[in-house]
Amino acid sequence: MKNMKTLLSGVLALGLMTSATAAFAGKPGMEKCYGIVKAGMNDCGSSGHACAGQASKDRAATDWVYVPKGVCKKIAGGKTKAK
Repeated sequence: MKNMKTLLSGVLALGLMTSATAAFAGKPGMEKCYGIVKAGMNDCGSSGHACAGQASKDRAATDWVYVPKGVCKKIAGGKTKAK
């Protein structure tokens, strides 16, 4: 039973590391759009926190979400670079 818990812990840790690496690498055809995120709906960390889903207020200038390339400039308040 102890070996099973260790194995499951390892698989979970590997999965988390893989998804974190993918988030930092970006997504093909997508770009980060800052300043349009609803609280709790950000895609990754920023200067105020370390993880996705931790944005504490709507439209924070440092929080971002992935959008298809070219869409961010069409959204009011959307910026492709952090403030």
